[in-house]
Amino acid sequence: MRRARRGLRALRRTARGLVVAAVAACLVAVLPAAAFAHVKVTADAAVQGGYAALTFRVPNERDDASTTEIEVQLPTEFPLASVSVKPHPGWSYKLEKTTLATPIESHGTKIGEVASKITWTASDEDAGIRPGEYDEFSVSAGPLPETDRLTFKTLQHYSDGEVVRWIQEQSGGDGEESAGDDEAERPAPVLDLAAKGAAVPGPAPAAGAEAAAPESGSDAGVAWAIGLSAASLVICLACAVALALRWRRTG
Repeated sequence: MRRARRGLRALRRTARGLVVAAVAACLVAVLPAAAFAHVKVTADAAVQGGYAALTFRVPNERDDASTTEIEVQLPTEFPLASVSVKPHPGWSYKLEKTTLATPIESHGTKIGEVASKITWTASDEDAGIRPGEYDEFSVSAGPLPETDRLTFKTLQHYSDGEVVRWIQEQSGGDGEESAGDDEAERPAPVLDLAAKGAAVPGPAPAAGAEAAAPESGSDAGVAWAIGLSAASLVICLACAVALALRWRRTG
């Protein structure tokens, strides 16, 4: 009887250890994969002094709500003289402007008022970005200022009323909303600008596929992490069952 009790206690400890190991494997694999899902801004060619087609990629991180509104703040410290918004099916947009304290000059014209914010709103929840999906919103802007990067702070509104604030500076700026590259949980989308005269890759037939590659890699990473977690859990449970059967035969 004592031998049987000792065997049962040992089996329970082993089973608990296997379950804890499986849960830890799931967390280690899945949590880093979730970090891929950030709002991002990209452009085929972004050169200081030139014009660029900006693409804001917005993933839905919730499994029980849709993204129904996106607010993108344009950097007024580096004002953009010209901003044009590409219509998006199922969504309306509002372009807000602000008056500059010091007018800027573009193509020989003084400009005292520039775009400061773009708000895209889904016509209804069905038109929003649903769980497991992402969408892209396009803007043409320029001339791009003479700076290394532009930051576009963004607010993401969900159908359940939650608002996710993608506004943390990625360069370690001042204020509690700032964080280093490795610390920012909600980084603001950042566009790096090439200096005037710098060689940048021009449009090519494969540009769309290349632009999609990072996201595809992220999706592959998420799928790989989930698969690894599931496999770890199955293996641990199988080991627990095998131990139980062995104990019954030997006990």
